[in-house]
Amino acid sequence: MREVSVIGVGETQFGELWDKSFRELGIEAGLRAIQDAEIAAENVDAIYVGNMSAGKFIDQEHVAALVADYAGLADQHLPTIRVEGGGACGAIAIQQAAMAIASGVHDIVVVGGAEKMTDVGDVEAARILSSTTDQEWESVFGATFAGLFAMMARRHMFEYGTTREQLAAVAVKNHKHGALNPVAQFQKEITVEMVLGAPRVAEPLGVFDCAPLSDGAAALVLCSRDKARKFTDTPIDLIGTGQASDFLAVHDRRELTTMDATVIAGKRAFHAARKTPNDVKVAEVHDNFTISEIMAIEDLRFVPKGKGGFATEDGETALNARVSVNTSGGLKARGYPVGATGVAQAVEIVRQLRGEAGKRQVTDAGLGLTHTLGGTGGTAVVHLFARGD
Repeated sequence: MREVSVIGVGETQFGELWDKSFRELGIEAGLRAIQDAEIAAENVDAIYVGNMSAGKFIDQEHVAALVADYAGLADQHLPTIRVEGGGACGAIAIQQAAMAIASGVHDIVVVGGAEKMTDVGDVEAARILSSTTDQEWESVFGATFAGLFAMMARRHMFEYGTTREQLAAVAVKNHKHGALNPVAQFQKEITVEMVLGAPRVAEPLGVFDCAPLSDGAAALVLCSRDKARKFTDTPIDLIGTGQASDFLAVHDRRELTTMDATVIAGKRAFHAARKTPNDVKVAEVHDNFTISEIMAIEDLRFVPKGKGGFATEDGETALNARVSVNTSGGLKARGYPVGATGVAQAVEIVRQLRGEAGKRQVTDAGLGLTHTLGGTGGTAVVHLFARGD
């Protein structure tokens, strides 16, 4: 099996992008990644696209071929593959593309992730997001996406003493990081008082505990490691990857305060990379709600179980702390175009490992992690990236 490197990255602005279409966003991110990799279009062997629900958001299916078409690559007749996995579809697309390169089927693959979510109203968007839960046993009875994560938060608070202030600390930290990210949807710092005083969405989660609806796209160029040095002096190696699933319905899971899919995916990625959580300097974890980040840093073994809220409140996950978590601003501040999430996380980690993250640069970043969830944790994907030798 061949090893795989990232040789190019690109992304769009994130936010309510009324003046740009889905295809324009996907093409913009992809072309930026190709330009960053300094490759020609004819070097590309395949395109993988992570997208959750273009059919419902913009009434467009068959989006992988669409992206290739409007990127001017239709006459190359490339294989184009759309990947769906809830919020994890971009991360799964990376994994699938890497497997194609590792197996020798392709040498260079463009991986994109995109979503256009603001073309529908807030109520409809929330309904579409809730379709990643169990429709027969959750949504039909009125369980919302936010409501299910709120139940996890309440149980975590009951079992471990996690406080509302600790949940708020996640949002405050990530907005502080997002204020340093020029493509983030929210580039303004907030306070704990603002989070606590915001209108409630699903008790105990308020408006500032929830990631926004967003438009945006991100892209990577993956290449076999043996060819990567032909295109860049700073290849970033994908050294470990893990994916796992769990019961789709929250009520069927072993417990509410641990996402077993994250635990297993993390262990698989660390085992493949021959690394431990203590080796990670910078991590992008799935923070669609503030409780999600707290559970993620516990399930990935950055902190002991039940200590995620305390660690965040104490600053252990801030920029250049013990492990710098969500330096991009995370889903909470960078934005949450669902299909783009896993790819955008990888873009941030690659920039950190290259030393190109500007004011949010993590000192001596040598190993980075991405963690992406599908639905309420029915799917989890973990990738580990390292600077090339």
